[in-house]
Amino acid sequence: MVYRKYSDFLREKFGEKVYKLPVKLDLTCPNRDGTCGVGGCIFCGEEGGSFENNFGSVRDQLLKNKELIKNKYKANKYIAYFQNFTNTYMPFEDFKRVIEESLIDGVVGISISTRPDYLPKRHLDYLEELNKNYFVTVEIGLQTPNYHSLKKLNRGHGLSEFIDAALKLKKRNLNVCTHIIIGLPWDDDLDILECAKILNVLGIDEVKIHALYILKDTALGKMYERGEIEPISLDDYKKKVILFLRNLKDDIIVERIIGRAPYENSLFCNWNTSWWKIRDDIINVMHENGYTQGDLVKGEILW
Repeated sequence: MVYRKYSDFLREKFGEKVYKLPVKLDLTCPNRDGTCGVGGCIFCGEEGGSFENNFGSVRDQLLKNKELIKNKYKANKYIAYFQNFTNTYMPFEDFKRVIEESLIDGVVGISISTRPDYLPKRHLDYLEELNKNYFVTVEIGLQTPNYHSLKKLNRGHGLSEFIDAALKLKKRNLNVCTHIIIGLPWDDDLDILECAKILNVLGIDEVKIHALYILKDTALGKMYERGEIEPISLDDYKKKVILFLRNLKDDIIVERIIGRAPYENSLFCNWNTSWWKIRDDIINVMHENGYTQGDLVKGEILW
C-alpha cells in the first residue's frame, strides 16, 4: 500500500474491522461566541463540521447507527466519534457525562474533535484515565501551518497553539489526529512541505486530509460568489496530496486523503467528482511512479 491506511491500522490493533459511529451534540465554538472570535471559521457552516442527521441522546444516536452498521457489515467493534464543533467546549461534568453515555456495548474507542486552543486540564485528566481502558483519540484542526492563512480563515489561533496542544496530548499518551486542508488559496507547496514536517517532528499519530469545499451561506461562500477566491484545479490537488504524503513519515496513519460535503449544501465540492475516484486516482499515480508515503523524508527524526 502506498500510504498507511486508517482501516488497516484499526484492524491490526483490534483484530477485526472497526467502524466509527458519529455523535452530534448541541454545541458551539469559542471563535463563534466571542471567547476568541466571532463568526466562526469562514469555511464552517451551521452544522459545525458534521453533516450527519443525528438526533436524540448520545446513547440513542449510537445505538441507532450501531444497528445500521452491524446489520450491513456484521461489525462488532466501534469508535464513538464526537464530530461537530468544539467537543471540549463545555463544563467538565457535561463533558464527562456525554463520554460515559457513549460507552455502550461494542465501543472500544472514543474520538473527540476539538480546537488546539481549548483543552482544559480536567478534560485531559479524564481522557488520560479513560485511555487506560479505551482507545482515545483527540482530533485537532490545524488546517494549515501558515498563520497568515489561519488568520484569513478566522480560526482564532495560530501555529503555536497547535504545537502546544500536540505536546500536551502526546505527554499524556493520547492518540492525536490532525485535520489539514490542502489547496487553500493563500497556501503554496512550501506550506504543504512545512505541514508534513511539523506533523513528523511532533510525532502526530494520524492525519485527515481535506480538499477545500465551499458551503452555501458561509463567509467563504460569499467570497467565492464575489469572485475573490478560486479553488485550485483537481490535478493540482492530486499533486499536492502526493507531495504531502511523500514528505510525511511512513508510520503516521492517514485516515483519509479527501473529505466530502453534501452537494446540496455546497457551492463547490470536489470538482463534481466522486471522492473515491479522486482517492483512487492518487493511489494509482503513486503506484505507477513508485511513490510511497515518506519516501522523501530526509534524515532521522530525533526526539
